[in-house]
Amino acid sequence: MTWEIASGVLLDALKDSALVLAFVFAFHVLLSFIEDKLSNFLTKNHKIAPLFGSLFGIIPQCGTSVLAADLYIQKYISMGTLAAVFLSCSDEALIVLLTHPGPKTIMVLPLIASKFLIGFVIGFVIDLINKKQVVVDTTEELKDVTCEPHHHHHGKVKLHKHLIHPLIHSLQIFLFVFVINTALGLIIASVGEETFINFMISNRYLTPLFTSIIGLIPNCVSSVLISELYISNALPFGALLSGLLINAGIGMMVLLKNKSTIKDTLIILLICFASSVFFGYIASVIEWFAF
Repeated sequence: MTWEIASGVLLDALKDSALVLAFVFAFHVLLSFIEDKLSNFLTKNHKIAPLFGSLFGIIPQCGTSVLAADLYIQKYISMGTLAAVFLSCSDEALIVLLTHPGPKTIMVLPLIASKFLIGFVIGFVIDLINKKQVVVDTTEELKDVTCEPHHHHHGKVKLHKHLIHPLIHSLQIFLFVFVINTALGLIIASVGEETFINFMISNRYLTPLFTSIIGLIPNCVSSVLISELYISNALPFGALLSGLLINAGIGMMVLLKNKSTIKDTLIILLICFASSVFFGYIASVIEWFAF
């Protein structure tokens, strides 16, 4: 691998990670002001929370899955809502598809609709089976603020809550995402995109399974690769759907680095992978018979 390729991978990783940093930091600053209202809203509307998760996941930004994973770790959202976000998000895929005008651009609409519907249904079923309520305990934090005897300390508490804490938390996520993005980018660059294309074309009927495996790669490169393979006619729509259903970006890795959520992460990963393969083949069968 040449230095030019390596530096390009490094630059792309830095750019993608910086976008995640900006997205996560902005949201956490906002969250610091509305966390009580948000927790109450999600608790009262927990039955339809996966619906909001699916809507949120549609946002074509690699930070959505990271943010959802972080909110799940902090117990703001349920397992079903998290799965809904993971299944509905498409990372950079929508941008790639929309910036390549052609006959397949129109397929963005059924892609978004399918991922939204699948994410909501699977998330709803998960929460129906797993009836644990999401409860966020903010009383300790509120106690620290309201019981402070010296009023001049209130400003410091608020500064830490609304700025310093979100910034430190976001920088930690940024460093983690940057390391993962760089490592995976170098690996994929060394393998080569042509290798993937040739392999997919020669094994067309197994593509929904293969793209589901590729989608497991926690990097926006995988969603871009799957989208480009679809545009170049190396993949059918079903394979595109399956690969993007499981593609939750760095979100899964954020969960895995938290020891307290490893068991839940494996369950969510298994459910998302099984859903991506199943619905990918359903879409492929419909496509094969229709065309």
